[in-house]
Amino acid sequence: MAVKIRLARHGAKKRPYYRVVVADGRMPRDGRYIEEVGRYNPLTNPKLIEINLEKVDEWISKGAQPTNAVSHLIDVARSGEVITEKKAKMSKKAAAKAAAAAEAAAEAAAEAADAE
Repeated sequence: MAVKIRLARHGAKKRPYYRVVVADGRMPRDGRYIEEVGRYNPLTNPKLIEINLEKVDEWISKGAQPTNAVSHLIDVARSGEVITEKKAKMSKKAAAKAAAAAEAAAEAAAEAADAE
């Protein structure tokens, strides 16, 4: 039996919430699992990562294989660093509008200063 430590998705549509579970590799993603060892909520800022590292180490010593996503979460939980949201980039069109608005505001300020 291949035992995996993986994420099981819960929550509503477009509102994911994950449980870190130990499950048989042949079971479905959200199906039956052996034990829940943690939780992960990517929607909060900073992201919530609660993992019982003692249980994870115990299962890994028994031969359980963590998935790539779970191994990354375990590394983050061990280091204790905080994961924050990445700043969204503005599109070219939005950046051009912002630049034009800033330029117009600068011209208006210059005209107001000349009028005084």
